[in-house]
Amino acid sequence: EGKKLPEDPGADTVDFPKRTTPAKGYELLFQPEVVRIYISLLKESKTPAILEASAGAIQNLCAGSWTYGRYIRSALRQEKGLSAIADLLTHDSERVVKAASGALRNLAVDLRNKELIGKHAIPNLVKNLPGGQQTPAKNLSEDTVVSILNTINEVIVDNLEAAKKLRETQGIEKLVLINKSGNRSEREVRAAALVLQSVWGYKELRKPLEKEGWKKSDFQVNLSNASRTQGGNSFDDSTL
Repeated sequence: EGKKLPEDPGADTVDFPKRTTPAKGYELLFQPEVVRIYISLLKESKTPAILEASAGAIQNLCAGSWTYGRYIRSALRQEKGLSAIADLLTHDSERVVKAASGALRNLAVDLRNKELIGKHAIPNLVKNLPGGQQTPAKNLSEDTVVSILNTINEVIVDNLEAAKKLRETQGIEKLVLINKSGNRSEREVRAAALVLQSVWGYKELRKPLEKEGWKKSDFQVNLSNASRTQGGNSFDDSTL
């Protein structure tokens, strides 16, 4: 039968595994009816703490390759939950933005989700990055910026159209600025460089980028100027 993809990009319907016994204990957290409640809260609630908690619950449930994680990633798409989470990227609360970013990162493991998130969420992800001409400029914490950068990278890997969208939305300028400005932390620089390397990995984009004045060196990590203000841990402690 050949090699099967880890996720079916064409499957827009999902049937959760049939249970032979009632769900109990922690199993109640990932039943279909509960997932629908999370989605409803994301769409209807105006309370930042509830939005953050709902997006955080989805982030956790979609982490890794466990069986229900795969089903929930598909269910979120079927229930039109992706756009609700993407909309949270414009929220005034930084905690909500970070939770939404983390949820999208784990949801993008599903190939069909990755495609949709690339089309519709890249502009809002880019808007949350420091730099550029936006007014007023967002002043997000290191943790949130790193989360957003890691989400962007998850979405553009093996997704040329998303990488093109990143370029069209002035994402390259912001990434290079993070990489070279000298006032960003090492974690931010490393995360931005990872995205830039993913972009440069697309041979189809190199000529258009070079025509815009970018050079290969712009897409390589530059830690010599990174600020050392962060703590001892340089890893990304997100759920995934």
